[in-house]
Amino acid sequence: MSLSFGVFAFCLLKNDRVDMPGYIPIPVYPIPENPSENDTVQLGRLLFYDNLLSANNQVSCASCHSPYNAFSHTDHALSHGVFDSIGTRNAPALFNLAWHKEFMWDGAIHHIEAQALAPLHDPKEMGSSIEELIKKLLSSAFYQNEFYSVYGDSLINSSRVLKAISAFELSLVSFGSKYDKVKQGHTEFSEQEKTGYFLFQKHCNQCHTEPLFTNFEYKNNGLPVDPILQDLGRFLITGAEQDKYKFKVPSLRNLSYTFPYMHDGRFNKLRQVLEHYESKTSRPESADVKPLLLSFNEQSDLIAFLLTLNDKEFAFNQAHSFPNKLREKLLED
Repeated sequence: MSLSFGVFAFCLLKNDRVDMPGYIPIPVYPIPENPSENDTVQLGRLLFYDNLLSANNQVSCASCHSPYNAFSHTDHALSHGVFDSIGTRNAPALFNLAWHKEFMWDGAIHHIEAQALAPLHDPKEMGSSIEELIKKLLSSAFYQNEFYSVYGDSLINSSRVLKAISAFELSLVSFGSKYDKVKQGHTEFSEQEKTGYFLFQKHCNQCHTEPLFTNFEYKNNGLPVDPILQDLGRFLITGAEQDKYKFKVPSLRNLSYTFPYMHDGRFNKLRQVLEHYESKTSRPESADVKPLLLSFNEQSDLIAFLLTLNDKEFAFNQAHSFPNKLREKLLED
């Protein structure tokens, strides 16, 4: 099935159709319609969950992007890869990717179909290559049948593999939170949530811009540099001095599922994040974020609002969880 935009009346994932609220901007990439019936999406779903992608056949995309954590990684501050290797960053959540023009914490990838190549080739993540993956898929009768079912022939190449994975990732759309229901007029914020929303609009919306809750820019938020990781952020891509220690602004949606927070996963709780933004010490002059100066109660109000951004239906949606077909394959193997 081809990919096409799905903009309908709001009732997210009703009958497995991705229905978009009217206040959501037009995405950069087309979103697959009816994901569970879209053959390309379902092939990508198989690949996303298959350990076959890694050098030691023990790590899949889902190893670092769990569906129950809004496709983020919560077991460790830093992502773990093949042969017990430890990465340098926390795996970002994978949802609403159709609105992104660049990917990864530092914006190293400029197209959704190329995104999977980064972890695939990284020696601390999957430690493999697209060429090695193609060899494995070609030697698998299961995947030969799957590719034939989708494309009408058994040709397996990098273009088809990457298109399938990206189609699945583009189908991961999350607009079913209480915030969204309030925007649609289906419910109301509590008084504390209203106060928190006001504080959010005053202090946070410039970077975590509604309704996607990110402006997709790169910011230095004043985090003390980890002396071991020495991560220079966006600078590693651009080489521009002003980009040192800048990282992509993450979406604040689904925060209850996507901890630990920050590019290196140093904070486990939202209160710790706010305490960092309250700090006036150890903040470099190059930081783009100034102290919030919120009282403890105001922090609580702000957190109350942030919790309205959780989309439980998305986090526990079986339509994009581990596929039964792959489970059957693994049992047969």
